[in-house]
Amino acid sequence: MKHYWSRLLALVLIVTIGLTGCSASPDSLTGDYRQDTLAVVNIMKEALDLTADSPNKEVIQAEARQKINDFSARYQRDNSVSNLSSFTTMRTALNSLAGHYSSYPNRPVPQKLKNRLEQELERVESALKRGA
Repeated sequence: MKHYWSRLLALVLIVTIGLTGCSASPDSLTGDYRQDTLAVVNIMKEALDLTADSPNKEVIQAEARQKINDFSARYQRDNSVSNLSSFTTMRTALNSLAGHYSSYPNRPVPQKLKNRLEQELERVESALKRGA
């Protein structure tokens, strides 16, 4: 009888670990491309508007990084959005800001990069309004 219970317990543990280990990791996005893109655009704009002495600078930058990573992970291989102009412009903006954050984590975003990102984010928003 003891042998039976130990095998049953082992089976239950394997199933539990297998199901929890194989489940998708939760991210901060909903799965609705338009809504997710606008959420990432908003946090990126908020991160770009930060000054060097902003009290919540680290929190907003960390949230922006997380949203960038979540967006990239969710939509990178999604063929239904990969041909949209909003997606390609968004990827350009995401890569630019993520590259700055990884190369220069303690420096503010240069004005030239900030201007270009603001233009790209405006293009993304207008493309989303058109449905592209």
